[in-house]
Amino acid sequence: MSINPERYLKSLHDLRQFGASGIGKGVIRPAYSDTDIAARKWLADQMREAGLTPHFDPVGNLFGLADGPSILLGSHSDSQPEGGWLDGALGVMAALEVARSADVPVSVVSFQDEEGRFGVTTGSAIWSGNLSLEQAEGLKDHAGVPFAQARACLGDLAGEFVDPAQFSGYIEMHIEQGPTLDAEGEQIGVVTEIVGIRDMKITFDGQQNHAGTTPMHLRRDAFQALSAFNTELNDRFRNVVTPRTVWTIGHVSLHPNASSIVPGRVTFSMQWRDGDGDRLNRMEKIVRATASDIASKKAIEVGFGPLLGLEPVAMDMKLQAALVSAAEKVAPGKWRKMPSGALHDATNVAELMPVAMLFVPSIGGISHAFEEDTDEADLVAGLHVLSGAVNSLS
Repeated sequence: MSINPERYLKSLHDLRQFGASGIGKGVIRPAYSDTDIAARKWLADQMREAGLTPHFDPVGNLFGLADGPSILLGSHSDSQPEGGWLDGALGVMAALEVARSADVPVSVVSFQDEEGRFGVTTGSAIWSGNLSLEQAEGLKDHAGVPFAQARACLGDLAGEFVDPAQFSGYIEMHIEQGPTLDAEGEQIGVVTEIVGIRDMKITFDGQQNHAGTTPMHLRRDAFQALSAFNTELNDRFRNVVTPRTVWTIGHVSLHPNASSIVPGRVTFSMQWRDGDGDRLNRMEKIVRATASDIASKKAIEVGFGPLLGLEPVAMDMKLQAALVSAAEKVAPGKWRKMPSGALHDATNVAELMPVAMLFVPSIGGISHAFEEDTDEADLVAGLHVLSGAVNSLS
């Protein structure tokens, strides 16, 4: 069989119907939601039709297994709370199309909770051993739902963990989620390395009080502590970070979150990313010291949640070379080597086997939003590069 671009594009649109937002091509398909589980059951049927054996592991990672040793392709199919139709889904459906037509045995995977409802790339982190199942069971999402409770929805679907020894390597196709390829009019990015990440929750505990009668100089306002922390942190990072370093306070929970009450507690996410592991560690020290200093000045308490994270990972040179060769054939002069500023399941899988990644453009550099999109010609070009690379490995 040969690659069928029309079938591949149709499969992407079919998957989008699970959790379609009604706004553009947006998708709402968070990990372990009813729509996520329904999509995974549908994916299992697609794998079976492609001649693969579908298998759910204890945390919901879905594998489509070829007979005997094979190369593993895929990504994830869960989405952000407000996500796009291609983030993760592209890599899964491209993998399935290649599995149908490749000259070598190909297995397919859709990892669970890559988007971090319960942490950082939860499903692949557990499969790779970067996070034990026992540790994961204690994780909770922002609504306080325990990981163990969420994965219980798998019921009888859950089986044993898949033995990684049967796979010779892993290639993940993904949208860039940034502006470089789109801005430069290029079709393919061959990834050289993936940045590392650190993520933890921080809590400031002050004193809840009356907003009308408590003088400003006597307040122990938790939100004012967060505001001061954010400003101070940016200043302290100045001589440590590079233009590629990023950090984000992305989720804030204020208590009691009422107009006429001085906030007594704030819990927020603190995340930072860089390609240098030593720099990530130095940033951690600054984060902790800054929060502690602000707490002391404001006469409040500070608490730190578990530090989650992954180290920077270089892509395998052999797999990378196969992608380079295929990119030059499919998109001569319209491809480049580039790092990944976003985190991917390939980071975890690198603990088990050689890994590589390729990117296709994101229109306007937009991702993790309903507006996320890629030109269909670029989606097809990426498919041909993935297929060419896999077949060359035979």
